[in-house]
Amino acid sequence: MDNQYIYEGASGPWELVVGLEVHAQVISSAKLFSGAATTFGAEPNTQVSFVDAAMPGMLPVINKFCVEQAIKTGFGINAEINLVSIFDRKNYFYADLPAGYQISQYTRPIVGKGYLDIELEDGSVRRIGITRLHLEQDAGKSIHDQHPEKSYIDLNRSGVALMEIVSEPDLRSAEEAAAFVRKLRSIVRCLGTCDGNMDQGSMRIDVNISVRKAGEPFGTRAEIKNVNSIKFLTQAIHYEAERQIVILEEGGEILQETRLFDSARGTTRPMRSKEHAHDYRYFPDPDLPPLILDKAWVEELRKNLPELPDAKKSRFMQDYELSAYDASVLVAEMETASYFEEALKFLKPLNPKAAKLLANWLIGEVFGALNREDKTIEACPVTPPHLSGLINQIQEGIISGKIAKEVFSLMWESEKDAKTLIEEHGLKQVSDDSAILAVIDRVLSKNVTMVQEYKSGKDKLFGFFVGQVMKDMAGKANPELVNKLLKEKLG
Repeated sequence: MDNQYIYEGASGPWELVVGLEVHAQVISSAKLFSGAATTFGAEPNTQVSFVDAAMPGMLPVINKFCVEQAIKTGFGINAEINLVSIFDRKNYFYADLPAGYQISQYTRPIVGKGYLDIELEDGSVRRIGITRLHLEQDAGKSIHDQHPEKSYIDLNRSGVALMEIVSEPDLRSAEEAAAFVRKLRSIVRCLGTCDGNMDQGSMRIDVNISVRKAGEPFGTRAEIKNVNSIKFLTQAIHYEAERQIVILEEGGEILQETRLFDSARGTTRPMRSKEHAHDYRYFPDPDLPPLILDKAWVEELRKNLPELPDAKKSRFMQDYELSAYDASVLVAEMETASYFEEALKFLKPLNPKAAKLLANWLIGEVFGALNREDKTIEACPVTPPHLSGLINQIQEGIISGKIAKEVFSLMWESEKDAKTLIEEHGLKQVSDDSAILAVIDRVLSKNVTMVQEYKSGKDKLFGFFVGQVMKDMAGKANPELVNKLLKEKLG
């Protein structure tokens, strides 16, 4: 179908061009222009103020906390913060938009140009431009599956604060689009400005897709609305790119339209013709004055930002000598980074070797067990101190890496610490020279012919002897000591 950047059609290669509009719901206990609650899953129409319902005479009042959240996100995406911004009315009709317009920002948004650096699977890094971040209020929700002839309207979401983050058309593959969304999601979750729960609709993606021959101007784009998972994002991009290529190679034209992604079929279908900005008749909202920010206040917000994922990744690599891949995995989710940093506090000693071993166990054994049982790291039965306790037992030579996996399984089931389980199950590693030498002598005496072959140059037989000693001692012998003593015996 394609390599990373190119789709092959009957007429040769086509380049994909993608731009994203990410709608991120602001974490706030109140809506953008009213004091109504924003709790997810509340009974329909129980969190609606007169402002949200667009009752006559109701005036919007800006929520300062939502403004703070937008500014912090702007810093997180390396963007300009505009000290003066304007709220506009974006006019269109939907049954779940009571006022007949949405209060949004257009020509003068609160956050201007920025960028995100995304890392791809091959280790390469691409910088993706961001056009702007603007604040706007969400619409309500139309529900069509509760009655055979009627639609219902839930206005709980009406007026909830959204940050719309618009990328430049710099993305050239589905992989890049997915990496952009993952990176953005990790940033807003780290900042505490959006929970990133795509399955709950608090992060939704509109995808603008076009194709072109290399070196040609941008083609006509189609927009895929409200994609709510990274998996669906990649599927929608692949399908839409191939659909457009087929049309163009048959001599047709791409319509500038809005489409929906059908996740059950993996296809897109038309929704409506794509509007232009002038169709919305934007004009400054007469009920809201320009939003003017105090420069010192904005700078104070910047100074109090938490450590962002890229900075944390660099610190992990520098302080603990982790690979770029391992560090990226650990900072991808805020909870994983927190688990790792909490576990570091209990390593004895805390050095790069121990930290790397901890990272390997977290990414390997812990993630594997979590995936098997479909659990999140917050529900992990092995606590950070207990995982570090297991690493400490390995580092001290109390148990081998092989036995450690058995201990880990016991920890997962019992929630006890490693030291206790090692004592209870008699799993302590044998590091007594005389005990190991006795087994070595027994193994060598049983395999006299192979000993002669080893001494005549068949060095690979050494691994056989090590395996036989470990088998005889039920895996409890200190592997390093077994190797040392065997070499001395066979030398």
